[in-house]
Amino acid sequence: MVYWLCYIVLGAFAGCLAGLLGVGGGIIIVPVLVFLFAAQHLPDPFILHMALGTSLASIMFTSISSLRAHHGRGAVDWRVFRRITPGILIGTFLGSWVAAQLSTRFLKGFFVCFLYNVALQMLLNVRPTPSRQLPNAGGMFGAGSIIGGVSSLVGIGGGSMSVPFLVWCNVAMHNAIGTSAAIGFPIALAGTAGYVANGLAAAPLPPSSLGFVYLPALAGVSFASILTAPLGARLAHSLPVSRLKKVFALLLLAMGTKMLMGLL
Repeated sequence: MVYWLCYIVLGAFAGCLAGLLGVGGGIIIVPVLVFLFAAQHLPDPFILHMALGTSLASIMFTSISSLRAHHGRGAVDWRVFRRITPGILIGTFLGSWVAAQLSTRFLKGFFVCFLYNVALQMLLNVRPTPSRQLPNAGGMFGAGSIIGGVSSLVGIGGGSMSVPFLVWCNVAMHNAIGTSAAIGFPIALAGTAGYVANGLAAAPLPPSSLGFVYLPALAGVSFASILTAPLGARLAHSLPVSRLKKVFALLLLAMGTKMLMGLL
């Protein structure tokens, strides 16, 4: 029961942050799940794999509500979505296969580097300069493959990469954010499928898991985050978001440092 409450609180926090700060919930879900799974004494060699798979599975549910909200405001560029999705699907699924072959130690190191990168971008308010147009079909496939592959290795919906890429390609910011929200669904779908398929061959895993997806955590996190994401979006209009982003970036740095110390 204690861990169920922890999953619900984590989902509520992640959903609110996603709505408030515009950051994907996966960036906070993965490290917290690692700590919770370790406390539950889940199989140590697969703790991070299960955190990544569970995070992507939760994003599969939460991205739908986000996608619908942005589509209602006309912010999703479906032409861009259709062009980038094939690369997203293939890159994410292959990335989940690669992750299944990697050690927890390597994945933790990769995740810590990614966490530091996101935190520093938020602290320094780094924004890409629109300086080119969207590439041709091959370029979009390649970009989607990279975004999907990295997203599957860190268990996120890809917004921290897809938004800067689209803005760099002269897509308006509100369209970049809306389209990124839509892109999060195929990333989560392909990533979940990959982590389930690769996890089914792993042993031993907890009885409440489906491959590398831990079902109790998925239920608690998804349920709460779906409820609180709209609240975060409303709070964004009344709270100092830029200041809160810096506080959140410091939290990410602290979590990344804790994971790094565990590696060392």
